[in-house]
Amino acid sequence: MSNPVFFTPPGSLDHMAAGQVFVLEGTEARHAVTVKRLTPGEPVDIVDGAGTRMSGRVLAATPARLEVECASVDVEERPSTRLVLVQALAKGDRDELAIETGTELGIDAVIPWQSERSIVRWKGDRAAKAHAKWQSVVAAAAKQARRAWVPEVRPAVDTAALAGLVEAAGLAVILHEDAVRPLRAVLEASLVAGTEPREVLLIVGPEGGISPREVTRLCGKGAVTALLGHHVLRSSTAGPAAVVLASDILGRWTAPSP
Repeated sequence: MSNPVFFTPPGSLDHMAAGQVFVLEGTEARHAVTVKRLTPGEPVDIVDGAGTRMSGRVLAATPARLEVECASVDVEERPSTRLVLVQALAKGDRDELAIETGTELGIDAVIPWQSERSIVRWKGDRAAKAHAKWQSVVAAAAKQARRAWVPEVRPAVDTAALAGLVEAAGLAVILHEDAVRPLRAVLEASLVAGTEPREVLLIVGPEGGISPREVTRLCGKGAVTALLGHHVLRSSTAGPAAVVLASDILGRWTAPSP
């Protein structure tokens, strides 16, 4: 069974080595001690959310302080091809469910999209609070999945801004029920081993779907449409399903070499 994971700011683990003692304080320490009830001798991982993981054992635990003896430090490199979920804002917290599940499944970044048919609107103070909520959801999901990387939650975009991102991306795929080519065929044709590092945008519309005008605009900038199965998936389901398929094609879920 994998060790429980707790976060520390990026860079905090840069100079750690086996035998040294790391002190975790604040909210994460309280969670470790009062919620998870970690006690001396138990194994634990401390990660910085930017790829560095320290594994060790608890030496001492008080309500706001956890002392951990370092056993090893490993650095997980960013994948050469990064999967970015462009999630349209959706009602009923379905957008948050999508990024939560996508994070557990291995998404590398998320982009909130204010699409034409999005009922939910991020404006003024609400925009900042909503963005912070997405960051919190992603961080909690990364901890649940024992990830060393916490996906980046990028600034929200409208369709005009998204068109610019599509133009700059290595591959941008619109998940659309009227598409002809299956998603697997689109991804297998594009995700070729040995290519330069790039990003793949997986674009998911809101509960009302992506408007024809948006599809035309995004495809005009280089996006392609792809069919994800024969049934219509909810906004909260399509993105995670695409992440699973893309991760399999990229070999992310293969067993590590012994």
